[in-house]
Amino acid sequence: MDFNELISNVHVYGLEEAVIGSKYPMSVDVSTVTNEITPTVIKLAQSSSGHGHDTFLNGILVTFDLTCTNKMWVEMERYKFVNFISSQSTMHRIAKFDLDKAYNEYVDPQIVKIMKRMVKHYNEMEDKTTDQAKEYYLRILYSNPAGFRLTAKLTTNYRALKTIYQQRKDHRLPEWRAFCKWVETLPYSELITGNKIESEE
Repeated sequence: MDFNELISNVHVYGLEEAVIGSKYPMSVDVSTVTNEITPTVIKLAQSSSGHGHDTFLNGILVTFDLTCTNKMWVEMERYKFVNFISSQSTMHRIAKFDLDKAYNEYVDPQIVKIMKRMVKHYNEMEDKTTDQAKEYYLRILYSNPAGFRLTAKLTTNYRALKTIYQQRKDHRLPEWRAFCKWVETLPYSELITGNKIESEE
């Protein structure tokens, strides 16, 4: 899976400022501190999670759109420092999606047919305010398979991405592996991944 299928509208903020801040503990005159990424900065970034030496990574903010399945969303929501700005909603719009495009390739075609039939039946109901229509809508919501894709706008930081990368780079879900491949493309991703930054000479 190509990470471009999942990730779009990426913006990174505060990298230089965070690198400067990482040098404050050993500085006497902070006005002389530079934003150069030195071996010490890399060592701090690559310290073990939970030791506190990598806190400057909190200052490198990332916003992006992520399009993934319900299965991945359930797991993404476990990360405390990934904030959802907003997202598409099955609660509001499940009967309006193009279901042929909404499901990934792992959803059984028979299930897609069932969902399309249910949505069609609901959309043909004249009065959506009846108890019968409301109950039927719930049937659609609860029948929707885990391979349904939604897009959300997220904000996080390099430190949170470091944890995600460590835990998910070899995950069973191809979406997580693709997400981690995207992480490797971020500016100075070595601060997150521990992988060597290629020389630009």
